[in-house]
Amino acid sequence: MDYLVNKQSSFWSYLSQGQKDLLEEGLYLMDDIVRDNAYQFKDYSFLVFPFAKAYEGFLKKIFRDKKLISRLDYISDHLRLGKLMSPNLIGKLGQDSLYLKLESGYSRELADKVWSVWKNGRNQIFHYFPHNTKAINFSEARGICMDILRTMEEVYKKLES
Repeated sequence: MDYLVNKQSSFWSYLSQGQKDLLEEGLYLMDDIVRDNAYQFKDYSFLVFPFAKAYEGFLKKIFRDKKLISRLDYISDHLRLGKLMSPNLIGKLGQDSLYLKLESGYSRELADKVWSVWKNGRNQIFHYFPHNTKAINFSEARGICMDILRTMEEVYKKLES
């Protein structure tokens, strides 16, 4: 595995049990089921799903804890995290923009990273466009998953410091 999660770390302790389960199941799928190459898939996007789902849950949790979103936003079925994090919507969202909140409260680099990983690990993977189905190979899927994990830990460290 390219990236080991230290299960004794404060980062790991911060995650909900559901987020831990998603990450562990995703790692199991990659390392114990798919890696043996018993079957060659045309698209390994399915490996990204548990990581992307854990990323979304983690971001909602830490954004709530840091008061970047409200408790009501956190529990809402209608919160569109991707929309709120998009740098393209700062003008429309104004002070509700999570991208703007991250940029002004922490750094543009962090805001860009959070958005980039969201876009690459979720939006471009799980949306279907007839002209571009964005099939990824095992190596690409693994890289996206590791980017998600590293970004989660980086966001935790920067927002908790």
